Amino acid sequence: MTTLSAIIPPLPPSGAGVVGIGGLLPVGSATTTTTTTTTTTHNGSTTMIPPPSSSSSSSQSSSILALYSSMSTMSSTTRMACRACDGLSRRSRHLDSLTSPASETSALLAHASGNLASTSALLRDAREKFDTVGDCEPAVERLYWGAREACREVAAHAERQGRGGLLPPIMTRILEGKEARVGLRVGGVGGVGGGGGGGALTEQELYAGADAMEIVRDAHAYFSRRLEWRSARDAMSDLEALHRTGVEAMGLLVVGHLTGAGAAVRRKVEGAAPAVVGKKRGAAQSSYAGVGGGGGANNGASTTTRAMTAAERAEETAAMTRDRLTEALLNRDLMKSVGEYEEYLPLSTRVVRELRAIFECLGGMASDGAGLVLSSSSSSSSSSPPEPHPSLPQGGKVLRTEKVGSGHYSVMTTTELRTGYPHLDAFGEARKSVAYASVDGYCRQLRKAWKDKLLVTNNVGGGGGVTAAARAEKVDGAARDAVRCIEHTLAVVSGEKSVFRCVVVPSSAVQNPSGEDNDGGEDAGGRKTSNLRYQRALALSYSYVVSAALDRLLDLIEYTFLREAGCATNSVTPNEPGGTGGAGAGGGAFGGDTGNDMDIRSAASAAAAGLRIVDGVRMLGPSLSKLCEYVSVTPGVASPPESTIASALCISLHRSTVKNCSKTLENLARSIQLDPLDGPRHRPVDARVARVSSDVVHAIRMISPFVSAYKSVSKRRALPWDPNIGDNSGEIDVFVRFLIQQLLISLTSKALNYKNDEGQDSQAKSHLFMMNNTFYLMEALAPNEFQGSGSEGESYRINAPWFKQKMTKSFESEKAKYLTYWERLNRHLTDVDDRELNYQMNKDVLSLESGRLLKSRFSGFIEDFEKVYVVHRNFTVIDPKLRETLQGDIRRVFLSRYKTFFNKYSTVQFSKKNMNDYLKYPPQKLDSLIGQLYAMQ
Repeated sequence: MTTLSAIIPPLPPSGAGVVGIGGLLPVGSATTTTTTTTTTTHNGSTTMIPPPSSSSSSSQSSSILALYSSMSTMSSTTRMACRACDGLSRRSRHLDSLTSPASETSALLAHASGNLASTSALLRDAREKFDTVGDCEPAVERLYWGAREACREVAAHAERQGRGGLLPPIMTRILEGKEARVGLRVGGVGGVGGGGGGGALTEQELYAGADAMEIVRDAHAYFSRRLEWRSARDAMSDLEALHRTGVEAMGLLVVGHLTGAGAAVRRKVEGAAPAVVGKKRGAAQSSYAGVGGGGGANNGASTTTRAMTAAERAEETAAMTRDRLTEALLNRDLMKSVGEYEEYLPLSTRVVRELRAIFECLGGMASDGAGLVLSSSSSSSSSSPPEPHPSLPQGGKVLRTEKVGSGHYSVMTTTELRTGYPHLDAFGEARKSVAYASVDGYCRQLRKAWKDKLLVTNNVGGGGGVTAAARAEKVDGAARDAVRCIEHTLAVVSGEKSVFRCVVVPSSAVQNPSGEDNDGGEDAGGRKTSNLRYQRALALSYSYVVSAALDRLLDLIEYTFLREAGCATNSVTPNEPGGTGGAGAGGGAFGGDTGNDMDIRSAASAAAAGLRIVDGVRMLGPSLSKLCEYVSVTPGVASPPESTIASALCISLHRSTVKNCSKTLENLARSIQLDPLDGPRHRPVDARVARVSSDVVHAIRMISPFVSAYKSVSKRRALPWDPNIGDNSGEIDVFVRFLIQQLLISLTSKALNYKNDEGQDSQAKSHLFMMNNTFYLMEALAPNEFQGSGSEGESYRINAPWFKQKMTKSFESEKAKYLTYWERLNRHLTDVDDRELNYQMNKDVLSLESGRLLKSRFSGFIEDFEKVYVVHRNFTVIDPKLRETLQGDIRRVFLSRYKTFFNKYSTVQFSKKNMNDYLKYPPQKLDSLIGQLYAMQ
């Protein structure tokens, strides 16, 4: 320690003099007058002190002495203070050595106190988690029994309306009392066990149940991180049982809500929706307001224009339908133009809130492919998860597995849905039943209307046999109804997509909020997610719903509108899945014995009906396929690349209609080939136009409007007359040419069969028969200056030059052969040499020999003319233009020559008694007789 004595040097003792240049000045000595400089040295530095003046030396000395005294006192005091400080330091160090152990002990005690506090908090938290089952069980139990009661009421209401057969299986089991309650299997918890009760489930009770489910999941995750606790696994087991009950309850509520809501379509009307819709839902709402409740804002006034009525739709022609759909596609407002129904949301605002709450509660959970899992640790397994069911078979094609007319096309749509997410399974099962019932009910409605119409027609017609026109009308009506069903299915699918977007899609983002497309991420609660798996489950659930409508539509088209109405007599062959080999089954149209006795007009009606259905599928199919696609709306998440059952059924719909339509076209060609060659109905005795010709013209005019539909068939099916497919396939003109060729082959065979008939007219009939038919075909189908060159229906004309050339060539060839029968008369009209005409003496009468020359000519002409005329007067030429043309050709063959011959020799008396017999056919009479040829008998 530095003391003040070390800083200030000690003063000299008393009596010593002041230090200066001359040494020390003694006290009291006289000062000299000599000026001196006093030097003071301190710490090595020298300070020059000027010498004091003589007058002040005494006062300065006293001041210095006083200062020195003060400095001495201060130095002494400082030394004493330093010694005191040293003592205090020693005492402080001693005190520190005494208090340090107590401080360390205090720190340990504080740390122990913190440990006790955290242990107490952990125990409280663990106690809360262990009490989770008891705390949450009442809310979950209330949710379960409320949902079960809601399902039972909806099922009972549907049963009273006669729709019990279309309910989901779970609702049917509840209605029959066969559904065993899963419930809780945790002993001694809460004493809740027995049953429901408590009235209708409220919205707050649903939210309480959803919150309880969240608490259960958090508690399960808590124990899954503490598996080293002996009671952790038992607690997890109880939590899983409670959670299963909650999941089942929410699934039941989803089924009840979505089944009771009804169809997602309503009839297009001016103003509000039909009152019958609300009336049907009233019974269910009386006891449970949430099930099937209203339509929210969509139940207000309709903004659509006046839709076509059912009566107008029932009378719509194929051309009208095609024009309507074409205009709608061009204007991009197809949904406003199709069907008698429009999509709408059949869910009330409360129901939407409750359903979204359910899907948000369960949508963020992970799945192992078989069901929801509470945490990754409890579901870890080395085995791969099971595949969702139903799934597309290998190859991605859906083939018919069910019997035609059974109401289903494939067993895949009747298989229970298993996505691994119970809430999606419940959604799929509920809306599948509704979509199927919507299409099925519309079909039944059309069939009932058609039967009522037939009943009225039969009563008006006196109950006679079914005419060809009635059969054609029936087939065309079936095709029209088939297209109407396609339009209705389009509206149903659009409505189901709106329901899916409203209920399911908003909660799909909860599965992976970050939007990462991974297959094992982690959400905000630490639960494992499988985003790609969930997206696939969403796609499968939506596809399952809409595939039910498509499945019913496929069976309707193949059975009700194709086989039953005769649109495709061979719609199912024994080699195809589901083929029964019964009525209508058989080989192809050009191979094997089909047992088909369908006439040409019936086959033409079936072909036109098939093309009409293809036309509808061609225009509506792309929009239907687009609606059946599932598109993810979650940001950053792509839609699953796999094909779905619905998209495969859309392809099957197009493939099935194209296949059946191609068979109707083949049947039409085959019916021409198989038209009988003999019989008065098929080979007229008077050589008039054969029925097969008029039938073929009728068939060509019926199929001619469907140019685009035929192209859709020829591009995808190799046909006997056009083996090319794709862009190299032919247009409808190729098929028309083939039909004409088959017709000419049939006509030629019939004409040849005339030669086998007995009688002199057999050969002539053959030629006139071909003339009649070829001229009829030219008049009916060849372009002319009066009727132009139409392309559709009754105005259809074959503009290709091959047709007119072929018909003209055949007609002229047959006419030339036919006129040879009249040319035989000219051999009797040869002139007689004047030198051979000798008269009797003095008389105007020819000699016997000369008279015989003219007699033989006139008699031969008369005999041959009568033979020919008697034969040909029984022939018929219906067309007046052809009749006049043919009569003129006959006149040009012999009449002018006969007139010259008659005028020359009728003035000659070549017979004495029988002159009138030889001249009984003057030219005017022959002309009149020729004018009477070929008249209709």
